[in-house]
Amino acid sequence: MTASTAPHSHAFDIPALLAALPARIADIPALAAARDPHRVSLIEDARQLTRQQLADAVEETAAQLRELGVRAGDRVMIVAENSIVQVVLLFAAAKLDGWALMSNARLSAAELDAIRAHAAPRVIAYAVDASSDARGHAQHHGATAAPASASAAAIDIGAWSFVADANVHAEPVEAASEKQCAALIYTTGTTGAPKGVMLSHRNLMFIATISSTLRRVGPDDVVYAVLPISHVYGLASVCLGSLHAGATLRLASRFAPEAVRHALAHENVSIFQGVPAMHAKLLEHLQAHGHAWSAPRLRFAYSGGSPLDAALKARVESVYGVTLHNGYGMTESSPTVSQTMLDAPCADVSVGQVIPGVEVRFVMLDGVEAARGEIGELWVRGPNVMLGYYRNPEQTHATVTEDGWLKTGDLAREEADGTLSIVGRSKELIIRSGFNVYPAEVEHVLNAHPDVVQSAVIGRAVEGNEEVVAFVELVAGARVTPAELIEWCGARLAPYKRPAEVRVLAALPAASTGKILKHRLREMA
Repeated sequence: MTASTAPHSHAFDIPALLAALPARIADIPALAAARDPHRVSLIEDARQLTRQQLADAVEETAAQLRELGVRAGDRVMIVAENSIVQVVLLFAAAKLDGWALMSNARLSAAELDAIRAHAAPRVIAYAVDASSDARGHAQHHGATAAPASASAAAIDIGAWSFVADANVHAEPVEAASEKQCAALIYTTGTTGAPKGVMLSHRNLMFIATISSTLRRVGPDDVVYAVLPISHVYGLASVCLGSLHAGATLRLASRFAPEAVRHALAHENVSIFQGVPAMHAKLLEHLQAHGHAWSAPRLRFAYSGGSPLDAALKARVESVYGVTLHNGYGMTESSPTVSQTMLDAPCADVSVGQVIPGVEVRFVMLDGVEAARGEIGELWVRGPNVMLGYYRNPEQTHATVTEDGWLKTGDLAREEADGTLSIVGRSKELIIRSGFNVYPAEVEHVLNAHPDVVQSAVIGRAVEGNEEVVAFVELVAGARVTPAELIEWCGARLAPYKRPAEVRVLAALPAASTGKILKHRLREMA
């Protein structure tokens, strides 16, 4: 089968769309301010900014970063949870042609240190006001309060502090938006070593524009932004897409069912995007507390980041009273590859149609194209495909072909109606509440415990989510308990990577080569 493109691509003039995109993501605030300066752009619990205030705050913060030595081509590491200060720092770094290295403050110190060591940022900025975890990391690294703004009418975006390194080198700067890196997002590879995905300004602007156009986002929309902006879905689709379309972003640093319920009922939220686990927990909360559903302005609900369960989709739709849309993507594709369309919602849990401007192929293990309807590895090509992995040309070469096809490692097929179904992962990736968990990373931590001989980690499906299950083989006479091993992981891994269960086996099932047979463990789980 030849590569297929989105059936509705003809509705979009893709070359014209690409030519009209802003050259830099940092252009978004100024363009929005020029259209309607007084409309509210960002809302946080304690503060809000109009479009003009956001544009001004970006200018002020870019000046502060420049004062700290940030030049074009430098990495600016932003350790934060969803907040106004995080969004401002993102645009300010991009304004200087720096690379915004978006890092979730909920990562452990060891995880952030590994990213910092690999990326060598010029400045690390910590959102100390908006995130207690960022504050903890800042204290740990002896961060200094950010320099005061030179402006007399400085805008309150929330305090941040920084650590600077004068001895790093800047990367070359490209004028072309499709060649210049805008954001660096780390995913932990299957080897356990962090991989920095380089996304260009055009990668992000293309997805921001397409995704907001397909959702018909406009100035009257209030978008509930709880998906982490430190991850690509929250960054490109939710944050940049909504702001580019002129919507208001209601920022939430963490998912809390009662906060979501209140925002939907009382804060004019019209768009709610989440991972399946968020929708499941919201329904559970409503039921447990006897709350009636109230979302008078909700017009669009979306699930992404991990596989959607048919039973959960039906329950959500019956309560919300709107379609629960679905989609598929990955960090390396900025992230969107496909999504269900407003005018053609899917009754099943397929991930919808390939978005305009993107091509897909289904490739068998032997490299031959799969016949229509047959399962193959999904390959993707388009303006959404990453620049590559930072400082890792070998991995880039293995993942993106010479002619621009991204090998996703996911197994998929094209349905008769042209929609895409993801049927499995050729990698052993576990997706926990929308976050990627690679088994090797958890195994590495468990195997470091003095009482553990070896371990094997798998994902176990629970409603609307996946959880991490670890099997361990202990040294003779070891007294360590499963609870103690979970605590050991807790001190060394982000919360979403911690095993929900640790099972002790006398011996892990293995082949004659010594390779652990994970399919046997999956049956046991």
